[in-house]
Amino acid sequence: MPSIKIDGTVFEAAEGATILEAAQQAGIRIPTLCYLKDANAIASCRVCVVEVEGQEHPVPACATAVRDGMSVTTDSLKIRAYRQVALDLIISDHGLDSTRYCFSCDKNGACELQALCREYGVLEPTYRQAKEHKPILDANPFLSFDPNLCIVCQRCVGACNATARNHTLATGKRGVRTVIEAPFGEDWLATGCESCGNCAQACPTGAIAVKRRGGYRSWETERVRTTCPHCGVGCQLDLVVKDGRVVDAEGAPGPSNQGLLCVKGRSASFDFVDAPDRIRTPLVKNSATGEFESATWDEALDLVAARFAEIRDAQGGGALAAFACSRATNEDIYLFQKMARTVFRTNNVDCCARV
Repeated sequence: MPSIKIDGTVFEAAEGATILEAAQQAGIRIPTLCYLKDANAIASCRVCVVEVEGQEHPVPACATAVRDGMSVTTDSLKIRAYRQVALDLIISDHGLDSTRYCFSCDKNGACELQALCREYGVLEPTYRQAKEHKPILDANPFLSFDPNLCIVCQRCVGACNATARNHTLATGKRGVRTVIEAPFGEDWLATGCESCGNCAQACPTGAIAVKRRGGYRSWETERVRTTCPHCGVGCQLDLVVKDGRVVDAEGAPGPSNQGLLCVKGRSASFDFVDAPDRIRTPLVKNSATGEFESATWDEALDLVAARFAEIRDAQGGGALAAFACSRATNEDIYLFQKMARTVFRTNNVDCCARV
């Protein structure tokens, strides 16, 4: 394993690791903007530059491989100056009044570009330029794209293509400029976009955003880690809670989803919680009136168990069938079929999952 010195301390790094990966493994922070683990390392933003002993100019940590004996400095006056220039060029390219526009942006307070500019004291662009205001694409029911806020870091493209494997977002050219081609316009249904929103979660600014993001600010919320209820994969997600109500869902780094979510997990996993017509207690039909009435769980389960036992004892286990839920885990399904065979005495077991 190559040995690398970072800020005066010697560490062992994995073979083939980048300086950024070695630093992260050692618990040393190097700021990044365009970098997205396992999805995007094009080294375009130059925010992660570091000094390497023996090299004249700083190098991008996200795209420079570790060499045995390498000595790296991650923070110095020279490095801070480089990062300030990089951030200044990025916000100058916006062509916007950054102070005014940031307040109205849905990602205000959660924008990585905003946070880094504040950290490095880059509060106003030096090189102002007039730019044509481009139309916002928001025909997609879940997602919108504001090209005026895009810094062309390509993290969204990496998230769509390299991790979600949808291959819907792409980069294009407008003259000498690179642009992001996001399929959220009127023809979005004709594309392969699955509205999963992994691009929005990867976006460091407010360029691609989940539409409900405008209903809250990060400092108003707390996050609660849970498991997505939609299928048995067990994707981990964070529910975003504001004033006791769930307002959003974000992918969390679970072992089965690695921070990714499908459209159901991101946009259909929580609205039912506060639905006014949600059934909140078991209902048992009154045989006299024919109307459903609220019951306790014990009352409902005792009734179901008694009726199942009556049918089994009178007509045999073959009169019963066990139909499993595709949202259950493998462990739950195993117990369910075991109960069907031993308690119901039936081999009629099926599941609605056809994948």
